[in-house]
Amino acid sequence: MPISKQTLNFLAQNKFNHSREWFRAHKPEYQEYVLAPMAELVNLLAPTIQKIDPLIITEPKVGKAISRIYRDTRFSRDKSLYREVMWIVFARSKSEFGCLPGFVLEFSPQGFRYGCGYYGAPPRTMEMIRRMALEDDKAFQKAFRAMKKQDIFTLEGEFYKRSKCPDAPKDMRSWLDRKNLDWMRNSTDASLLFSPDLYKTLSDGFTLLAPFYDFLCKVEERLLAEA
Repeated sequence: MPISKQTLNFLAQNKFNHSREWFRAHKPEYQEYVLAPMAELVNLLAPTIQKIDPLIITEPKVGKAISRIYRDTRFSRDKSLYREVMWIVFARSKSEFGCLPGFVLEFSPQGFRYGCGYYGAPPRTMEMIRRMALEDDKAFQKAFRAMKKQDIFTLEGEFYKRSKCPDAPKDMRSWLDRKNLDWMRNSTDASLLFSPDLYKTLSDGFTLLAPFYDFLCKVEERLLAEA
C-alpha cells in the first residue's frame, strides 16, 4: 500500500495528542498506515539502491532503513515524544564510514523531500571535498558535470560567511563554500506522494544522483586512508 492521507493524518494526530497512551491505543494504525507503506517502499527501491552500492543497508526495519517515530529528548529543548517527520534512509553501516552519505526520502503533513547527501558533514569532510574538487579529482568532475546537467534537484547547505575558495570558478564555489552538502527535491505534490508509482520517481532520482553519491564515498575513503 502507498503512503496515503491516513499516513499523514496519523502523524499529525499523534503529534497533537502527545501521549504514550494515545499512541498505544492507536498503534495498529501506525503499523498499517505508516510502517507498512514505508517498508513496501524500501523493498521496491532496494534493487535500484543495491545497483548503485551493494553495501548500502536496505532492510525494511525501524532503525535500519526506516526512521523511529520516537524522539530522543534527553539533550533537546523540544520534549515532544514523537516525530511528525518520518524518513527512509539508504546508507552503509556506521562501521563503514565515520560520516555517512546516503539517499533519503522525508515526509510529513507539510510536504516531502528526497535526495542525496549528508545529514551533517563534519568540517574535515567538507575540507576533503574542497581538496578533491580543487585537485580536479575524477569522481568530483563526474559528479559536478552530472549535477550541472539536471534541473530536478537543488544544491543545499548553509554557506560560510566568507568564501573558502575565493579564486575558484563561481559555479564551483556553490559547492565549496558550504558547511554541508546535499542535493534535494522539495515538494508539496500530494498526488505524487500518495501515488503507488512514487518509487519509480524516487528510483529515477536516486539513479541521477549516483555520481554525486559515488564522489562522497570517495571522499570518505580518502579520509580513512589518511587517518
